[in-house]
Formats: sequence, C-alpha cells, structure tokens
Amino acid sequence: MEKAMDHKQLMRWIDTLPREGVSVLPLTRSIFSREIPMITVGRGKKTVVYVGAHHGMEGITAGVLADFVDELIRSAQKDRVVFDISVKCLLNERKIAVVPMLNPDGVEYALHGVAEDNPLRERVTAFNGGDDFSHWQANARGVDLNHNYDAGFSEYKKIEREMGIFGGAPTKYSGEYPESEPETAALCRFLRYHSDDLVGVLSLHTQGEEIFCNCADKMSAKTLAVGRMLARLTTYKLSEPQGTAAYGGLADWCIDKLSCPAYTLECGKGENPLPPGDRGKIYERLRRALFSFPYLV
Repeated sequence: MEKAMDHKQLMRWIDTLPREGVSVLPLTRSIFSREIPMITVGRGKKTVVYVGAHHGMEGITAGVLADFVDELIRSAQKDRVVFDISVKCLLNERKIAVVPMLNPDGVEYALHGVAEDNPLRERVTAFNGGDDFSHWQANARGVDLNHNYDAGFSEYKKIEREMGIFGGAPTKYSGEYPESEPETAALCRFLRYHSDDLVGVLSLHTQGEEIFCNCADKMSAKTLAVGRMLARLTTYKLSEPQGTAAYGGLADWCIDKLSCPAYTLECGKGENPLPPGDRGKIYERLRRALFSFPYLV
C-alpha cells in the first residue's frame, strides 16, 4: 500500500536529486525547525512558482509536485519533448521554483499525530478536540497558512469571529497578523524579491477538481484567459472562490499585492485527506498543465 509523503520522505527524496542544473535551498524552517526546501530548475529570466501542502492533511500535493520535479529533471537530461514542449528549451527560457511542502509541521500532525514530547501538545490537543489529527490543516501552533496572507485579512477576521474562532484552531484561524508565521513570511519575502521576474504562481490544495481564479478588479483579462486554459488542460472546473476560501490565500495575495497571475488548484476528488494511492492519478491529470503553465503566463 502506498504511503503518504511525510517530511522525512521528502528530505530523502531531495537527497536523490542531481545537483547539476538543479538548486536546492531552504526557503526557511518551520516552527519546529523542519527545513522547507525550495527546488529551482532552469535559468530563464522569467520565474514561475509552484507551492504544495499549505494544509497538513493535504500532504499528497507534496508528492504530486515531487513527481513533477522528477519528470522535469529527467526529461531535460534526456532532451525529451513533453506535450510538444522541449523541456531543455523550457528551462533555458524559464526558471521553475517548487516548494513541495510549505507546512511540514502540519503534515506531521496529520500523518503521525502530535508527539508526546511536543511542547504544544496539551494546547493543540485541546483545541483539536482530541488526539485524532488526521484532519488537521493548520501549522504547528494552529494558524491556517492559507489565511495568513495580507489579502482581505481584516475582512476575514470579522468572519472568523462570527465562526467562533478567536485563537489557534485545526483550521481557519488566520493568525494575529498577516505573515505572522515563518512559513508564509519566508514565501512572501521570496516572491517580493522576485516580483520583477515573477510571472505566475500555482498553489496546490485538495480536493474538488476545481481551479480557483479570483476575478477581482486587479485581475487582468490575461489572468482569466490563463485560468480558462488551465481548466481545459486539467478538465477541472474554473471557479471563483466563495465564503472563507475567498480571503487570505496565497493566490489572492499574489494578484492583489504583486499583480501576478496566481491560481489555486483543488486537486483530486473525494474526502480529505485523500488516500495516498490517488497521487498518481492526480499527477496524471495535472501533468499537461504543470508543464504548460510556464509558457501560458
């Protein structure tokens, strides 16, 4: 039976990557000092970014992005053409940065529970309502990373209070202020630093087989056109986020603050957490979009 990729497996996979033409650097470390690696392939002047596992129980997206990086590197080494795209030419013209697992502490909670020696164990177990952390979405201290960006943050705070959330929680707590968490703060720093060459961002979540494209005033016609193309390539439904999903997310922040096309892909179908065995079929549905995205934006 296929196992879900946890942080240890992620780091073992990182060790197998070739270093020629591939850069692996820590984006930052999590609250519990787990390294959050960023893999960069290509030397083009335009940068695209892929991010997985914002949410603990959505760790399957880290495996999907690992599969993409593996195929990308292998195809470049063998000078392959994938979906009519010369991968070697692609990597001469674009730089592809991948953060497979932004929330390693949350993934650890969701897959393995909270260790006895975890200094936050009593606190997080209390607001989790028990020892079953399989549906945990937040980071180590109960902040939902995909609500921790400065995009409609103050508006979301009002909704948060209406939901009865006033502090750390398994999901939907946005934190004390935008970018309060080391994981989101480091990613935002990287994206700001590359704002002149950043042309597109994909954020992988589960589930629903939808692509969220926030049709706010700041979104250009091209951004919407690229969203439609991604929907066609994946056969996912193109949607505008509703309710709590419309606030504080990475894609919303990229559009609002950086004027950069960004999309949330809700991968797979079923009930979260999706079974690890779904990883292969999810990747197969996304392959064409993942390889095509750098040329679409």
